[in-house]
Amino acid sequence: MTETEDLPDVEDYQDIIVICPKCKTKKELKIPTKIINQAKQLTTVSIPSGTVCEHSFQSFVDKNFKVRGYQTVDFEFSHMEFYESRDIQSSESDDVIAQLSSQQLFQDIIKLLRSFVDDKEILGSGIFTVDGHILFSSLPSNTLFSIMKEFEVRSKKKLSSLKKMYLELENDQKICSNYIEIQDIQLAIVLFFSQSVKLGMGNLYLNDLVKKIRKLEN
Repeated sequence: MTETEDLPDVEDYQDIIVICPKCKTKKELKIPTKIINQAKQLTTVSIPSGTVCEHSFQSFVDKNFKVRGYQTVDFEFSHMEFYESRDIQSSESDDVIAQLSSQQLFQDIIKLLRSFVDDKEILGSGIFTVDGHILFSSLPSNTLFSIMKEFEVRSKKKLSSLKKMYLELENDQKICSNYIEIQDIQLAIVLFFSQSVKLGMGNLYLNDLVKKIRKLEN
């Protein structure tokens, strides 16, 4: 299957001001509005070094596109990342997605997804609900919009019972996804591959990732 990777409109982004918690360098960044709008509470934006300054750090953005706080990190981000997190002023939530995202299991899954990205063959990774709600992504913006749209369409057509999904973009990059259940929540794991990776090899990488996630649950 070949998909055209639509370019998002400028209206799909919102400008926010972020300040490095280490050196206080300030910069305006464009954040995808859809990611912020769909979040139940806060969106964690992991900012790699070179984006604002030489430091990597995280910012916590609320639904009004206001930065609610920052966090320094002990490791280097290679991509800008987005994922949902619990409100830093809230300790309770009835939402199952928010509960999952606050657990150590979810943090371990994110670390595993990061470890698969190598900038050569695997260009990004992500985890989504089957209707396109993002839980974590290090995918490039255009690819992120495309995959969210694809999940939304498949959900509306009641195709979310499919086990796997393979997409090939016009530039020969590939997207491979595996539908899995974690703590009774239906989710989709995504890997984004360079042009050099064949779909068969992408499937092997994906199977290996799913096996490692299953081990984290035990």
